[in-house]
Order: sequence, then C-alpha cells, then structure tokens
Amino acid sequence: MSASLAEVFRSFAADWLAAHGVSSQQARVMRAVLDCRTAALGGHCEACDACGHLRFVYHSCRNRHCPSCQSRAKEAWTRQRMTELLPVPYTHLVFTLPHALNGLAACHDRWLYTTLMTVVASVLTDFARNPRWLGAQPLFSLVLHTWAQDLRRHVHVHGLMACGGLDAAGHWLTPKRDPRFLFPVRALSAVFRARFMAALDAALKAGTLPNDPAATAAERSARRRRLLRHAWVVYAKTPMGGPAEVLQYLSRYTHRTAISNERIVAIRGDTVLLRVRDNHAGGKRVIRVPGVEFTGRFLQHVLPPGFKRIRHYGVLSAACKKHDLERARLALNTPTPSPVAMEEAADFMSRVALVDIHRCKACGEGTMGVVAFLAPDRSAVFRPHPALCPAKAALCRGPP
Repeated sequence: MSASLAEVFRSFAADWLAAHGVSSQQARVMRAVLDCRTAALGGHCEACDACGHLRFVYHSCRNRHCPSCQSRAKEAWTRQRMTELLPVPYTHLVFTLPHALNGLAACHDRWLYTTLMTVVASVLTDFARNPRWLGAQPLFSLVLHTWAQDLRRHVHVHGLMACGGLDAAGHWLTPKRDPRFLFPVRALSAVFRARFMAALDAALKAGTLPNDPAATAAERSARRRRLLRHAWVVYAKTPMGGPAEVLQYLSRYTHRTAISNERIVAIRGDTVLLRVRDNHAGGKRVIRVPGVEFTGRFLQHVLPPGFKRIRHYGVLSAACKKHDLERARLALNTPTPSPVAMEEAADFMSRVALVDIHRCKACGEGTMGVVAFLAPDRSAVFRPHPALCPAKAALCRGPP
C-alpha cells in the first residue's frame, strides 16, 4: 500500500522547518494536508439503519494543493465543463519555460506565472485572429503546471484549444490549412519566446523584479543570452476526437497536484520512494528522494494566494461565454446540453450505474444515515518539533 503526502509531512516536515523558512501560504498548505480527513477538522458519524454498523467520516481540507481533495473537485469542475464542449476536434498544446528562469520563479513566482499565462493567451489569440490561419475568435483553456515527475521545478502551461473559431458574423470557421491543423509550432515557438523576453526586459527596466537572482548587469546579460539560445519548443498533440474524449483528457490536467498519493510508493528510513515516468525505457520506475528534500520540492509548487491556475479565453472567457457560446452552438447546429449533464453525482450513480453510495457496506441492505456530528479535535493537530522558533511553530494551530 502506498504512503501519502500527509505521512511524508509527519515524518520530515519538522526537519525541513528546522533548517528552512516557509511562507504563510506554504504553512497553510502543510496544515491543510496534515489535518485533511482527520479528527482535527471534525466530521460526522453515520449508522446503518439495519445492522447498526458505524462509519466515521471526517471533513476534507479542500485545499487545491491537497492530493486527497482534488478528485471531488475535478468531478464537480468536469460536470460544469460538460455544457461547454462543442462537437469539433480539440488539440493539446504545451508551452514550457526554460529552466534558466527557475531562479526567478523562486523569487517572483506570481509575476512569472502571470506573465507566462498572459503571453501564451496573447499568442494563441493573435494566431487565431490572423486570417492566414483561422481569422476568428478562438476557444481555449489554459492550465498552469510548475513541476516535473520528480517534483523539480518545471514551469509550463497546458492548453486545450478547439480547432476552429467564431467570426464576427456568428459563423464557425475551421482552420485554413486543414480542419484538424491549427498553427505551425515553429512560428508559435518564435513568437512565444519573443513576447516573453520582451515582457522580462520591460520588467527589469522598470525595476519591478527586485532581488533577481541574476543580481548584476553581467549576470542578467548572460541569462538573456542563454534564454535566446534555448529552443522554446511548443508541443502540439494530434487533435482529439469527440467531446467525451476531450473531457476525459482535460480532466487529467485541470486539478492535478504536484504529487498524487498513488505515486508515493513508501517511506523507507529517511527517503521517500517515488514512482515516476521512465522517459527512456518507457513505463514507470521508482526513484529515491531524501524525505526532507522531498518536502522542499513539494513546497516550491505552492501557488501564490488567489492565483488562478485554470483560465478560459475567447468564446469561453467570462465576459463572452454566455452570449458567444450559444452563437457557436447555433453555428454548429448543436442543441443546448440537457440538464441531466449537470445532475448531482449521487443521483447519476443511482440512476445509471445502479449504485447507492449510501448503502451499508457491512450488511449490504441498510442505509447509512448521520446520527452525530463530530466537533474538530484540536488535540489531533500535528505539532512540529519543539526546537522550532515561534515563527516556524505557526504550523501548529493547536493549544500549547
């Protein structure tokens, strides 16, 4: 049985905190992961009306960095997106920043992530509006990821884009070269690099990036040369088929966290066994990461407070979606989705899968019902090592 991120934190968080500082946002994430689905957050007790079997259900932390909470969030988000899919091919694009910018990401993560998503959105929008390629308003979503398989920093954006767009007259236009081909990736790469470099140069000139790891003019010039020499390759996957395939594909990326509990194989002494993709031989392989280092690698992917890592553009943007999405459906002769697509998961499972999630698993006949509510138990909150300074001990929310 695999370990969990909470178990890794319980084993190694104190050692990490004793040697490193953490931001208030990182401390909140650690607290949430440690408290998730434990007595610390409270919950309720359910009992079977037939056999009396008891089941204790504890509350989730609902933190977007918690691997235990994202499954339900993904399902809810997916149900909402079902009404926005169109019966056209979709393509998957990936825009990746060179690792030479990882130092800047550690100091100015909000600026870097915001600039990356803004630049990618502008590149895709301008290519779509260009009559040479499409000449229409696009429809796409972007999702920010900041990690590689081994939790090292690897900043990139996944884009899912419809192969087509809506023109000013309300007609649906398909790509000019081929219905399943959007834009040439070499041109995308060149414009992506040029626009991001222009934004970086402007920010440095305006002095909006203090404490830049490239502290001197010579270091900044050397970094700029490395970035210009680097091939900013944009990845584009062959367009996918129908809406069901698109929805399944998109849900893999939207609520993915830096690490899932399934990939944490075990804790062995002072190391964590982590399952990663083997890019050379194919399949999977297991690597060893020191537990304290594993904690630090995970914390570098905690997003700035309030940062939106999933964004929608063009026809799907908040300002246009209500009107333009309906125009796109009319142009494609697609009916408005049935309300059944938005029904609650429990009703769906009962109606289609013939599964009653409230059925007692002990006797298989009774129905589980709430019989008591459980107040949060602060004595169950994880406490860091007593040698920590008061500032780092803020990780502990319980009484002294």
